[in-house]
Amino acid sequence: MTVTESAEQARTALSALREEVAKSVVGQDSVVSGLVIALLCRGHVLLEGVPGVAKTLLIRTVAAALDVDTKRVQFTPDLMPGDITGSLVYDARTAEFSFSAGPVFTNLLLADEINRTPPKTQSALLEAMEERQVSVDGTPRPLPDPFVVAATQNPVEYEGTYPLPEAQLDRFLLKLTVSLPARDDEISILRRHADGFDPRDLAAAGIGPVATASDLAAGRAAVATVRIAPEVIGYIVDVCQATRTSPSVQLGVSPRGATALLSTSRAWAWLSGRDYVTPDDVKALAGPTLRHRIALRPEAEMEGVGADSVLESILATVPVPR
Repeated sequence: MTVTESAEQARTALSALREEVAKSVVGQDSVVSGLVIALLCRGHVLLEGVPGVAKTLLIRTVAAALDVDTKRVQFTPDLMPGDITGSLVYDARTAEFSFSAGPVFTNLLLADEINRTPPKTQSALLEAMEERQVSVDGTPRPLPDPFVVAATQNPVEYEGTYPLPEAQLDRFLLKLTVSLPARDDEISILRRHADGFDPRDLAAAGIGPVATASDLAAGRAAVATVRIAPEVIGYIVDVCQATRTSPSVQLGVSPRGATALLSTSRAWAWLSGRDYVTPDDVKALAGPTLRHRIALRPEAEMEGVGADSVLESILATVPVPR
């Protein structure tokens, strides 16, 4: 099989993955597309939504459709770093310490309600997310490939939570908003449950592997060949620099954020069947890629200004290359 044929097969498989996930999760097509982009870019995802909008079900379904290993960690105030990374355990039979791997050693880690655990435990994920390894007792241990963290948080409940610091937020490639379903979508959800759908039994719902880690690898290689014109690169830089001078913003997007927008735009262009990036690709991914990298001024927040509205204003004013 040629490289081109392999890339086309990967694109077909990943498109089928989005359709497979729709069998159990209704009305979240943009979120599913965001997860596929994150997998292609080897990036991590922060899912934000109120309880009951199928955030956990979404991750489990993606893992089942992609045929990769997944583990779930429920973050709580008493969770310790070793509960995530693993730790050295004394073996009385051999009188030696051996490493017991934690749940982070997986392909798709669901960090459920990540903001419910203290910063000490949150920081246990930093090395894993950035270096794709875990160091215990001075020994680095590589994580499997692919490795993606999908963390969830509730946007309306703040009691007993520990907001993620900017340094950790910046390590998430995308922040995806899982919204409440529209009326027709909610009717479809209820109809499925009335017909016997069990979210705990995905196999019974007919969900099975439609893509593999090999498809992901081929997709990543193809995304790396997607062309981006100097004018579009300049457009990405102009958008990111505009966040740093906006009167509503206290801390704008860093160069890491600009690099992330470049990566996600290329992945979206490839998924859309093109081998080049357009300004529309940048516009489509600017919100999910940059919204969590902007810190608003307190007075702007008091006036009800949000990161998304700031980005919309910037995209409307920054000149688009022709």
